[in-house]
Amino acid sequence: MSNNGMMEKEEIFSKVLRAGRRTYFFDVRATKADDYYLTITESKKFTNDDGSFHYKKHKIYLYKEDFAEFNTILAEMTDYIVNEKGEEVISERHQKDFKREEYSTTENDVEDTSTTPDSFTDISFEDI
Repeated sequence: MSNNGMMEKEEIFSKVLRAGRRTYFFDVRATKADDYYLTITESKKFTNDDGSFHYKKHKIYLYKEDFAEFNTILAEMTDYIVNEKGEEVISERHQKDFKREEYSTTENDVEDTSTTPDSFTDISFEDI
């Protein structure tokens, strides 16, 4: 198979949503039969310890025959979340202007947790 056969089709129409360290790409593409479908790509930026960075991407392919049901369920789920929790973002980490604070600790600031085996520190469940 040629390289052109391996590559995805060129975008017909595209939109980008930047949301903090996540970026969402909405792309209309064409099938071999010249019908259209939608790809939604989430790209998330990660910074390595050395300051370099990399991206992790997740992609969803959505075809016309699934649009109506997808839209219905998406609207139902988003309405449920807004009705249950409101539109206010609860976690400040997800606010657009969130900046990670640099913490400086001294010996007096450090709590000894060696005697409490059930304690956890610096655990993020964001990617689960």
